[in-house]
Parts: sequence; structure tokens; C-alpha cells
Amino acid sequence: MRPTVPPEPKTANDLMGERPPPGPGQAALLAVAITVVVLCAADAVARSYPFGPRTRNVNDLGNQYVPFHAHLWDLLHGRGTGGLLVNWQSGFGTSFLPDLGTYLTSPFALLVAVFPRDEIDLAVYVITVLKIACAGAAMAWLLLGLRPGRWWAAGLLGASYALCGWTLAAASYNLMWLDGLIALPLLCRVGEWILSGRRPLLGVLVVTAAWIANFYTAYMATLAAALVFLLRLWLADLPRRRRLTAAGRAAVTFALGMGLAAPLVTVVYFGSAHASEGRFTRFAPVGAQDLLARLLPTTYSFGSPALFVGTTALLPALALPFHRAAPRRVRAGWTLLVLGVTLSMQWGPTHLLWHAFAEPQGSSYRQTFVVCALLVIAAWHTLSYGPLDRRALAAAAGLLALIAVVASGSHLVRSFAWPVFLTAAVGALLGLVLLGRERPVLRRAPAALAAVLLLGTQVGEATATSAVATRMRFGHMDDYAPWGDRQQDQADAIAQADGWPRYRTDPGREHTVGNDPLEVGGQGAQYYSSHTSAVFSSTLTALGGGWTSGGRSLQSLDNAVTDVIFSVGARVHSPPDPHQNWFPQDGTGESVTREDVPPLVTVRPSAATGAFGPSPYRNQELLLGTRVYTLPRITVLNGAGKPADRSTDRRQGVRTGGKATITARCRAGSEVYLWAPHFAGTARLDGPSAHGLTGRFRADWRPLTKIAAMERLGTVPDSGRLTIELSPSRMGVVPDQAVGCLDTGRLHAVVRRLKASGASEVTVSGSGGTVRAELPAGSRGVAVVAAPRIAGWRCAAGDAASAPAKEYHGLVAVPLDGTATRVTCAFHPPGLRLGTAVGGGALAVLAGFGVLGAVRRRRDRGRRTVT
Repeated sequence: MRPTVPPEPKTANDLMGERPPPGPGQAALLAVAITVVVLCAADAVARSYPFGPRTRNVNDLGNQYVPFHAHLWDLLHGRGTGGLLVNWQSGFGTSFLPDLGTYLTSPFALLVAVFPRDEIDLAVYVITVLKIACAGAAMAWLLLGLRPGRWWAAGLLGASYALCGWTLAAASYNLMWLDGLIALPLLCRVGEWILSGRRPLLGVLVVTAAWIANFYTAYMATLAAALVFLLRLWLADLPRRRRLTAAGRAAVTFALGMGLAAPLVTVVYFGSAHASEGRFTRFAPVGAQDLLARLLPTTYSFGSPALFVGTTALLPALALPFHRAAPRRVRAGWTLLVLGVTLSMQWGPTHLLWHAFAEPQGSSYRQTFVVCALLVIAAWHTLSYGPLDRRALAAAAGLLALIAVVASGSHLVRSFAWPVFLTAAVGALLGLVLLGRERPVLRRAPAALAAVLLLGTQVGEATATSAVATRMRFGHMDDYAPWGDRQQDQADAIAQADGWPRYRTDPGREHTVGNDPLEVGGQGAQYYSSHTSAVFSSTLTALGGGWTSGGRSLQSLDNAVTDVIFSVGARVHSPPDPHQNWFPQDGTGESVTREDVPPLVTVRPSAATGAFGPSPYRNQELLLGTRVYTLPRITVLNGAGKPADRSTDRRQGVRTGGKATITARCRAGSEVYLWAPHFAGTARLDGPSAHGLTGRFRADWRPLTKIAAMERLGTVPDSGRLTIELSPSRMGVVPDQAVGCLDTGRLHAVVRRLKASGASEVTVSGSGGTVRAELPAGSRGVAVVAAPRIAGWRCAAGDAASAPAKEYHGLVAVPLDGTATRVTCAFHPPGLRLGTAVGGGALAVLAGFGVLGAVRRRRDRGRRTVT
């Protein structure tokens, strides 16, 4: 027999003799309408895109998510460089499936295809609003499935969940997290199907869809759904055997669902395992004042849990323990679950459990939407059991007042929060009082007036909270301009110069966002992702590259030697982005320079020897195979003309806190480069040989957070004496071997030799996962592919069997014995085979269950026919 949930006590509608509620459809539509109105109105109030001049592309939204959606647009329209396996536009060749699974597997992401390419920001905004609205609809649907009640109350609470503080403060610009916001009520609904023995196949598919859309937040939603299921199982009046059967069915359902998603989840997992470590903050719980403050409207903070659900939801949730119409077990169970999960966010071990045992980079409270969901569900149980009596209302009002008193000591509660909170509290209390009245008020039904009052309260405080969060983010985070003339000029210049795969076209050192190649095209070193490989990050750093976000956001490196190494034959030069105002504008426009470079696959006489050292100039020469730099002895003088002080920390070199000069002697006509990873400001070569170049360095005062890339400053004057003027923006450090003088004649000779011995033809498959190169007869030594040797590359020379690729100082390498004239390298994302095997096994088990179920139903029909 199928386990069943016992019938619930009669609802307020039954007691009052009202008609049954219209159903979940109307509730879902109401939640959608409220959510969309609030989000658009808040952006209009904040004058944020697309309803105002302020960009909404803050932090990773502008640096990662919009560019990744732009790349998806290109792939869907057949315009991207690379395919599902390898993204050749970023990081000189990176695994794309982990990024796809992290940022782009939500079904909503496909909507970018219907928007014009230059409206990618609008596409992402529409997707964001649709996701939040669908989360509200899913919650409204769940609430009416948990308990019958007023449809408009379910719709209102569904919108409260969708517009919770976590959504408005954190997830609205991390739009892939919003799939978890949708998944949580859907997974709870799967639990209800399991309890009633219905829709087993659909339940598995819902779990699979949730884990594919965004497995990170789906993991949190799954934990939350499991807690809700266990509570519902405890509240159900079922024999022990049926409870165990339901629990077993739940475990099988979720295991099969996650198993079907394994091909993508395992790829994402192994992509993270091979990624650069990044910069992680040590967890520290927030104080009670800040914790309670985030329950109030219009509070904002990056480092505390945004628990706001609206006073219309918070008051009923606070009233549940005192609502005598609800059974004691219901009151105790849901109250303890809310408190327990809230406290679990504040304890280190359970904090790690919620984040899959990996300390998050950035915000520490990404599981906050779970508490918001439980608060809303608790509020629904309060309202669904009938009107609140005076005792329950007074207790809820007292608890709300206590929360406000404690929260008043927090700096997160700003002056403008109190008028919003007091207005919302009065409105919500009046609405709940009206729900308990039976006589008409102002010739209208009390329920109708209560609905209007509660709806107005929810819309008002949610709009204010969203607008405040949008405005506050501008003062706390970097922001980036939406698609405009600058990006279009970059894209046009790249399209005209593009020659892939004969050579790469780098979008340029002066980037607009952290993933310029994905947004404007080309094939560069620049790359920002949670899956930025450790091998490429360390290789580029050793060559003088710069990065932010602890090594996960790599920057372009404008250097003649690395252009030769990585076959960068064209490079776009742009002025500094005026939106950032980091450096003054120099009045120049877009330009493209071209260089004669070797092909993507070259032949070196022997395998890699030695290892990278502290000097990026010598490391470049190690990869190139020839000495091309002179490293002069430098003298650093401060603004008073005296020797600068030595650094006293681990950043070796001399300190520069004000104007300073660097002097050195090099061969006339050689190119001057400055490597100062811990320097912030500008550097300019004195004299006409600078050719208008200014080095712009963007190091950060915090170690291991941001380092500056090597910069080209001009050529050595005829006198052989060079002077570099430094204009720091903060205290920095210049290393002892900061200056390198490049002999361009030697470099050109190396290029001619590499071209003569390199591949005559290089092709890259449409999926991007296979590189083929035709080599001169008798090639010996090692073939080097100008791509980072990330995990997953397998190569073969001639007709030999493929084997894991060798490494040539961080690049893909294939040994040659003089007999092969062809090299083939194919990329297999780590974890894909394992995930496919697990997924295939889950599919087989699911099919077996389907066959057994069909056979059982056929036998049952036969028995009924005989009877």
C-alpha cells in the first residue's frame, strides 16, 4: 500500500463556510506579478539598468556571468571560438564544460538566444527577473500542497520567499544561484509526492533538473528538502514500517536524480579540484545584533545572512508557537526547524556542511535562502490554521519589537530603515487583525481589506529593500559598464584582425571586464572563473602576468616574448575604460598591431629542462629557448633624490610611497619592460623613446589578492641610459630585477627558426576538443602546443596510441622521434567518463524500476479482470 498523509484539520475557509480556494494556479500568478512589479519598481527607484543610467553589472555579474552568457549566445549562433569541450577564447585554451555546468546549464540561460547580441545585458536582466518570479510561483504552489488555505495568502508568501533578503542582496547579481531558489520548493514538492506515493518518475527528473541547473545551490536545497521531508514524516500519523518505506523511497529518488546529473556534476567537481586555490576567508559568525538586523527591511551587508522575508511573513512565523489552532507537534516541529537551521549557519562544522565542506570565496552565508524558505513555510502554517487570536498576535508583536530593540544596536540598521519597518509592522498587524474579524469593515469583507493591506505592505517594504541593496552595492563593489560603444569598437577591431587558428588575436591589455575575450571576441590569456586552472595561473604568473581574485582572474600580458610563445599575431590596444576612472584618459582610440609569430604548434629540440625561477624575464627565455633579455642593475631614488628604503615584508625590493625614479643602462634600441607585481600607479619612460606609452599597474596592498602585470614602456634611447618615472597611487614595492631590456633582433631570429621547424598547418575541431598539426618530415624533440597543460589532454604522434600529454614548462607537449609528421591532441574533460558511467547506471536502474512498475500494473489489471 502507498503511504498516505493523514487528513489535515479543517481550514479557516471550511470553518467560515467560504468557497474552496481557486487553486495553486492563481496563487502562482499572484506571486509572479508581485515579484516582477517589485523588482522593476525597485530598479526604477534606484535608477538602475534598464530603468536608469546606473549599471547593474557589479562584481562577478559584470566580470563573469554576463560574458559567459555572451559566449553562450555565440555558441548557440555558431560564432564562438571553440565548443562545449574547450573554450579557446579564454586562458589560451580552457576546459569549457566545468564553466558550462557552473554558470550556463540553467534552462533559462537559453533565452539569451532570442535577444540581439548587443543587448546581452538586457537578456541577463530578463533571465534574472524570470528566475526570481518562478521561485515565487514554485513556493506558492508548494504552500498550497502542504496545507490548504487562502490562495492569495499563498501567492503573497510565495513572493515573500522570492523577494527575500538573500535574493535582493546577494543572488540578484549571482543569477546562477537563483536556480537553487527555484529548486528548494520543487524538491520539497518531490518530498510530498514521495509521502503520497505519486509521480515517482517525475520526482527523479525534478531532482536531476535541479542538480543540472546549478548543483552548488541544489546541494543546499537538497539538504533543506531532506529536513522538511523528515519533519513531514514525523508529523504524519503513519506506522513505523510505512515511514521507513517512505524514507527509503526518498533516498532512492534523490540518489537516482543526482545520478542522472552526474555527467555534469563530476566534470564541475574535477574542474574545481584542478582550479587555482583563489582567496578564501576564514568563517566567523556574526553577532546577534547583526543577525537579527538582517530580518528588518532596507538593511544591507555583504558579510552577514540576509534573512529578510518581509514583515507580512515574519509576523505569522513568529506567531506560530503561540497559535493554538495549530497542533502542538506542528508548532513545535516547524519552530525548532527554523531555529536549528538558523543556528547551523553560525557554527563552523555545520557552516561547512551547508557549503559542501569547502569554505566559500566571498560571502559566507550562501545558504541563507534555506532559512528564508523555512520562515515562509512556518508563516503559511500559521495562516492556514485560521485567524490568529489576541494572544498569538500579541506574542508575535512582542517578539518583533524585541528583534527591533536588539537590532537597533547594529550598524546595519540605518536611519532610513525605521520608517519603512514601522510602517510595515503597523500594516502587517492591521492586516492580521482584519483576518480575524467576521463582520464587514467599511462595507467590505475583512479578508479583502486584509489582503490589500498585507499586499501593499509586502510590495512597499520589498521595493524599498531591493532599491537600497542596489544602491548600496555601488559603494561596496566594483561595477562595469553594460555593452556600449567601447565593447562594440573592440569587437569590430577583433573581427577584422582575427586569424584563428593560424594565430591568436588578443583583445588587449586595457580590458573592460574580467572576461573580455568572451564578451568581445578574440583568443587571449584573460580569464576569470571558479575553474581557472592552477597550472595556467602559475605559468602566467611566472611569465610576468597579473591577476586579481587570488589568482582566479588572469589578465592579458602585452609582451613581445609571450606573444611569440603563445602565437598572438594580432593585438587590440584600447584606451583605459572611462567607466572605471582608474587612470586618466590619453585621448587615443582603438588600434591593432600585428606581429610575425610562429604557429600554434612548434617543435623544440629537446624536452623541458630546468624550472621557473623568480625572474619572469628568465622564465620567458626558458619557454622560448633563447636568451633575449638584458637585466640591468637598477637604481631607485625617491622624490628627494635619495635611495629608496628596502621593503621589510616578504615582497622583496624597495618601497615606493611617493614619486620615484628608476635608472639603468641597456643597449640602445632595445624594448624596455617593467615588472613590478606589487606596485600600484603609473610608470613612464622619460624621453621621446617612450612613444606615448604609460605603464598602468594595479597591485593591491593586501598580499595574494591582486598583482600587477609586466608592462612595456618604450625603447632605450641612443644614449643607452633609461629613466623611468614612477607615480604610485599607494605604498608599493619595486623588485631588484624590475627592468628587462628586450633585444628584438634576437627575438625575430627565434621567430624565423620556430616558424621553419613548426607546423605547416594547424586545425582545431568544431567542438574545440581536438588539435591536429602537420609537421615537417624528420621532426625530432618535442612538439609544443601553445596551450596550458590542463588535466584532460591526450596526445599522439603519427599513428601511435594516444597518451596523457607531456608538459613543456606548463604547456602541452608531445615527444617526437623523427618518424611522425602529424600530431593529434584531444581533450577529455576530467570526470566526464566517471560521470557518464554513474549516469548510465542511474538510467538503467530507473528504466528497471519503470519496467517492474509496468509489469506490476499489468498483473494488477489482469487480476482485476479475473475477479
